[in-house]
Amino acid sequence: MNTCGLCERQLEHGYLCPGCTLATTERLDRMPRLWAALSAFLAPASGTPQYGRTSPAEAPLPVRETVLSLRAAGGIAGVLEDWRSAMQADRGWGRPVVPTAVERRVLVAARALSLNMEWIGGSWPMAGVMATEVRDLERDVLSIVDPEDPDERRARRGTHLGYCVAQVEAGDGEDPVVCGAALRSYPGQAVVACQWCGTAYGPADYLLLKRLQPEIAQ
Repeated sequence: MNTCGLCERQLEHGYLCPGCTLATTERLDRMPRLWAALSAFLAPASGTPQYGRTSPAEAPLPVRETVLSLRAAGGIAGVLEDWRSAMQADRGWGRPVVPTAVERRVLVAARALSLNMEWIGGSWPMAGVMATEVRDLERDVLSIVDPEDPDERRARRGTHLGYCVAQVEAGDGEDPVVCGAALRSYPGQAVVACQWCGTAYGPADYLLLKRLQPEIAQ
């Protein structure tokens, strides 16, 4: 039995769960727009004003280096193209044709990966690593174009409680299996519901949930 390479949910088959496959597809579809959005953040932030006749020791960079790196050929475009090349090589396809303009390179590479996400999630052992890099790449961009308050980010991610221990039907007449989906609690939430099978856990269930965790890891 495999685990999802992104959320670590137990899987009967494949390398990404349906939810993470969809989420990665959506991130790839957003990547060209995120690349374009970075252009508004190329100018460096204003520093401390200089007064008098003394000049600063060093002139400020004409652009923000982090933004420039993400927009350059080796940034977003390079990451996506590397994964596209690896995917096509493992599928026995030829080397991809790379456009000239960086904007076009991002669009073409992201689209190629997006269109193949069903195969990637179901058949490619590198799916989890790729999905993680795509997620991290999106976070890097969003930290610039749409920075999030740290307290809000922690609240959104919640607290990891463990994995769902409920028995769910496996289908095709097979014995039930442990759900195994990750469980998270959020501020103000008295009952935690599994996002996969819907099983609810209250505070009285937490000790039992913790005690049964080793059984899932086997």
